[in-house]
Amino acid sequence: MNLLNAADGGQRRCILVTNNEVSADEEKSLREAGHKPGDAAWEALGIARHVTWPRTVCSIRGENLKGEPLGGQYLGTERDMAAGFAANAMYFKLGFLDKTSVALGQQFRALLPLLWMQAGARGECPQLDEGDALPSMLLLPQNGFAVLLQEKGLVALRAGMEQHADVSDVFIVADCPENFARLAVQFADKTCHYLYHDYLENFRINADKEGQA
Repeated sequence: MNLLNAADGGQRRCILVTNNEVSADEEKSLREAGHKPGDAAWEALGIARHVTWPRTVCSIRGENLKGEPLGGQYLGTERDMAAGFAANAMYFKLGFLDKTSVALGQQFRALLPLLWMQAGARGECPQLDEGDALPSMLLLPQNGFAVLLQEKGLVALRAGMEQHADVSDVFIVADCPENFARLAVQFADKTCHYLYHDYLENFRINADKEGQA
């Protein structure tokens, strides 16, 4: 993907998903040592953390884990591996969120990376510290999206967005479809998403599909 983007100036994105499995021999050794899946020692040897992620980072940086330039060229090209790529990568560990706590707005920090990806994964993935109180709104022009968490933040968000016309997505927390529609009208030229309804509806649809399988 990075080679293709470098060749034609594209903006392709890729999501790689793996269960971070370990080899049979490593699993045996880890279990004998008292470790189990999810333990730090186990996860550190998984194929995602131990192989795929380091390879991805090294190819982007153009250097190995020791910081030394990569040697050679990519097969079938004249591009030096040491040149690296104008790209970024993020590592996420997937987990399950309780749908009730999502509906109550208690999982916003955990959902923020999903909003970032849905809005195009622009810039560095934003994060909120656990100790920080949630604001009434978030304006993230470097990421191309904004979030209205409480209606009292509407005036400030609209004022801020007047200075950042390139913000394309607005995520709106609303307690019913009518309130979402009323607030979304304020951002008619943007792509608006209904939190937390959109996330929960996707959860429900996928759950129904699993039940029918």
